[in-house]
Amino acid sequence: MAFVYQGDADLEAKSKKAAERISENMHIVANEPSLALYRLQEHVRKALPPMVERRVDVTKLQHDLQGRCYDVEYALSAVKSMDAAATSFQNIQEMIKQAIFLKQQLKYEEARRNKKDTNSVYKRLSAHIVLDLPDLSDFSMVRETTNRIENIMAHARGSNNELHRSHTTLH
Repeated sequence: MAFVYQGDADLEAKSKKAAERISENMHIVANEPSLALYRLQEHVRKALPPMVERRVDVTKLQHDLQGRCYDVEYALSAVKSMDAAATSFQNIQEMIKQAIFLKQQLKYEEARRNKKDTNSVYKRLSAHIVLDLPDLSDFSMVRETTNRIENIMAHARGSNNELHRSHTTLH
C-alpha cells in the first residue's frame, strides 16, 4: 500500500514563507559587500577634496614656517655676532672719548697761544697781508692752498727778517 502524504496547508505556507525569507536574506548578504563599497565610494568622493585641500594648506604652512625659522636663525646669528662685537664698540667708544679730549686740549692750547701771541710780529705782519684764498670745502684744492699759505708765510718771514735787520742796523 502506498502511503500518500497529505500535507498540512498551514505548514506548507509557513515553510514557503521561511524559504522566501532565507532567500531574501541570502540575496541581501550576497549583495551587502557591493552596497558597502558603494557607501565607501560615496564617502570618499565627498571627503577627499576637502582633505586634499587641507593637506595642500598644511604643506604651504609648513614651507612658510620653515622659511620663518631660517629667518629667525639668521637674525639670532646676527645678534650673536653683534654681541661678539661688543669689545670693538667699546674700543671705538674709548677712541672717541680720547679724540674729544685731545680736541679740547688743542682748542685750549690754541686759545692760550692766541692770548700769548697778541703782540707777535707775525700777527702784526699778517694783519696787513691780504690773502686770496679759495674755498676750502673743495678737498682737491687743499694741497694747492697749503702750498700758497707756505709761500706767503715764507715771504712774510723773509720780510720780517728784512725789517728786523733794518731795525737793528739803524740803531
